[in-house]
Amino acid sequence: MFEFFAHAGNLERITPSWLGFSLLTPEPAVMAAGTLIEYRLHLHRIPLRWVTRIDVWEPGREFVDVQVQGPYRVWHHRHQFHAAPGGTVVRDHVRYALPLGLLGELAHRAFVRRDLTRIFGFRQAAVAQLLG
Repeated sequence: MFEFFAHAGNLERITPSWLGFSLLTPEPAVMAAGTLIEYRLHLHRIPLRWVTRIDVWEPGREFVDVQVQGPYRVWHHRHQFHAAPGGTVVRDHVRYALPLGLLGELAHRAFVRRDLTRIFGFRQAAVAQLLG
């Protein structure tokens, strides 16, 4: 399971098409602590460039990506992998904050929270379908 996530290009396969997501970093990206990965996507028709850095890389156990440039004030995403009977459990822990103070909080209530729930729900289903 971890090997699937170790290939940055697979992120396109588990991201909903409505985000218009594409990887800009040339493949194959060598994944390690310090690796920068650049993406392009559209949030509510607004084109965005997003750059994340791998801060923690522990093959088979976990990795952490943090936003260097993008739509959030803070984005810290920990991916954890645990052996379980019949396979692997993947857990995502995301800590994020929006910019713009009260306006950011209103955006969070209006659509950001819902969008993130949809994105991670899609991702969970896509991983299950692709990897069983």
